[in-house]
Amino acid sequence: MQTKLLSFSYLAIFGLSVLLLSCKDQENFESVARAKPRDLSQEFKDYWYSGEAEITSYQLEQPRYGELRSGSAVLIFVTEDFLPKVQVKANAQNPDNIPVLKLNTTKNYLTGIYPYSIMNSAFLPLTTKNHAIKVTNSIQEWCGQMYTQLNNRGEYYVESHTYFEGEADQKFTLPRGTVEDEIWALLRVDPNELPSGEKKIIPSIEYLRLHHLELKPYKAICTLSNVSYSIAYPELNRTLTINFETAFPYAITGWTERFPSGNKEMTATASRIKSLKTPYWKQNAEKFVSLRDSLGL
Repeated sequence: MQTKLLSFSYLAIFGLSVLLLSCKDQENFESVARAKPRDLSQEFKDYWYSGEAEITSYQLEQPRYGELRSGSAVLIFVTEDFLPKVQVKANAQNPDNIPVLKLNTTKNYLTGIYPYSIMNSAFLPLTTKNHAIKVTNSIQEWCGQMYTQLNNRGEYYVESHTYFEGEADQKFTLPRGTVEDEIWALLRVDPNELPSGEKKIIPSIEYLRLHHLELKPYKAICTLSNVSYSIAYPELNRTLTINFETAFPYAITGWTERFPSGNKEMTATASRIKSLKTPYWKQNAEKFVSLRDSLGL
């Protein structure tokens, strides 16, 4: 009898745990999906729902270890449907899917004999005015690699892995708020939605990981002009300025990023080379390699 009672107790606890997790999943889903609606213009829909991605290449000058490195950067913007609970790309149509503007950013440059390869991804919901559903960053170089993922589930759930002592494997949460990595996509939707004045912002995950800084919100001063948007972090002595065209679709023409590197202040610059609207995921045959020449890559 005692064994049966214990078994029943375990089953009851398990059932309660499943129920609580289900409720939490529903709460998380609602916090992401049910925000203030955003009205998308027909001009926006015609441009971004055309079945093509926008790919733009940039000439990059990137400080690392106190020296300026030449390289390339690419911004890939594309719309897709996102699954709100598991937070990955949807393979099929479903009324619960969330339309997002996805930005994949790549940077490649050499530091002496060895290369750096960096990629960021941000998934910004389009039909609601909410923060990015997900942000990821990966950094590869010959010493090792780092990966960080931030999921918007009411608060930010962060998982980070690096090869550095003291940073190896981390899981923690942060209060939901603006993340710098979503700013680029938000600018393409409507620059007037960008935060202004003094705010708390989680800086670029790439920057925090490369400089071994705590991933958390920092005080930021945000300034929007007709042709640029700047975020200054006094505590980090870092300022990012994104330059863009004033007319829709607010194409990003380049950026500068000033920060300490090798015990001195240096400035990264990116200058636009070429932009293409194309369904790149269909262009993986050898005959399409020439398109890289079109992008100056």
